[in-house]
Amino acid sequence: MYREAMKLLESWKYRANRKPLVLRGARQVGKTWIMKEFGRLYYEKCAYISMDENERMEEVFREAFDIDRIIEMLEIEVGFKIEPEKTLIIFDEVQEIPRALKSLKYFQEIAPQYHIIAAGSLLGIALHEGTSFPVGKVDFCDLYPLTFREFLLACKEEKLLEILDRNDTDMMRVFKTKYTDYLKYYYLGNCETGSGYSSN
Repeated sequence: MYREAMKLLESWKYRANRKPLVLRGARQVGKTWIMKEFGRLYYEKCAYISMDENERMEEVFREAFDIDRIIEMLEIEVGFKIEPEKTLIIFDEVQEIPRALKSLKYFQEIAPQYHIIAAGSLLGIALHEGTSFPVGKVDFCDLYPLTFREFLLACKEEKLLEILDRNDTDMMRVFKTKYTDYLKYYYLGNCETGSGYSSN
């Protein structure tokens, strides 16, 4: 599946002044999927860690922000060595452990060689009271629901998309019923084949 936000993530990876990235978006827009897919496509390894009901991670971030110690414990959690530049570290549902979010400041200041993406539903809104947001220490990327353009690609309708991109009104008129059908499938969340589709 193609998501246009992947280009933004790729640009972030190669940015000279890259900071930890905070991926913002509502529930069910595909944050977890795109982070894992980005890790699969652009890194040798992906250290995915969900903070949701993760008592071990609560302990990891409870103490002082010793980055070497945190990395060591993350390696134990995922079961392999985390190598700077080669491993993408993902903190999913990071709003569940606010100190994990706060740690991004220290990663940026002390260990910018690590590539970290943090995501969570309503991030920046549903934070626990008294937890400071690492303002100025992170980059941001906003993820929105799947666009109709992305949906056509997911349904393997590249030709219909090409017609839209070049604004060929004559061709669009000829295939009006197909566009109308795909709009219906788009709203229902299924491609024409009837197969279930989800952006998660």
